[in-house]
Amino acid sequence: MMASDQRPASTGREAMERGSTPVIAIDGPAASGKGTVALGVADQLGFHYLESGSLYRLVGLAALQDRIPLDNEGRVAETANALEAAFDGGRIRLRRADVTDAIRSEAVGSAASRVAVFPAVRTALLSRQRAFRRPPGLVAEGRDMGTVVFPDALVKIFVTATPEARARRRYNQLIEKGNSVTIEGLLRDIRERDARDSTRAVAPLRAAADAMVLDTTDMTVGESVAFVVGKYREAIGKAGR
Repeated sequence: MMASDQRPASTGREAMERGSTPVIAIDGPAASGKGTVALGVADQLGFHYLESGSLYRLVGLAALQDRIPLDNEGRVAETANALEAAFDGGRIRLRRADVTDAIRSEAVGSAASRVAVFPAVRTALLSRQRAFRRPPGLVAEGRDMGTVVFPDALVKIFVTATPEARARRRYNQLIEKGNSVTIEGLLRDIRERDARDSTRAVAPLRAAADAMVLDTTDMTVGESVAFVVGKYREAIGKAGR
């Protein structure tokens, strides 16, 4: 485990009192709606946005392109350390090629989940993720934003939804893009990924002790965004800002 994981986490209020850039950490399982919510919150507050999963997807895609076995931690970690990636105007590039759509495939998502279990890969990407923290603030979404990457986040939200609701959402997204998938297959994949992400030895998927749980199963995007923005404003008020 990384040394940074072993220190007692600072509270969001302590971070604000130190004058650091505020972070809203939004974690949750695949297809829970956390990305859509995080984007909405970032847009409403004028904050920067980090989709940490895209970094792991880039590592997974690079490994697939180079035909590196996904169970070879050493070689995958080398790929993560040397990752030539860029985020430009909403587009994502790997080795100068636009892979914005390619990293959204189910194959790459599965590869990302597999390489994310390796401590060396997570260590390689940690500093890249923390570098996104810039004024006026950051909305960071992923699976360990509030527990590992930004333990001093001002607001921590754990977004969830039933596996069935998540499978339906993913199905609609993929069908709109012309992919041939079934809800049954997606539901199986989601359950397998949940099990893999929640039982990995390093930075497992779980809600931070001080996170608020947001169940989006029966909520609209607008309602979910309003909930998070409201919690942020409450936190700012408590911190005296």
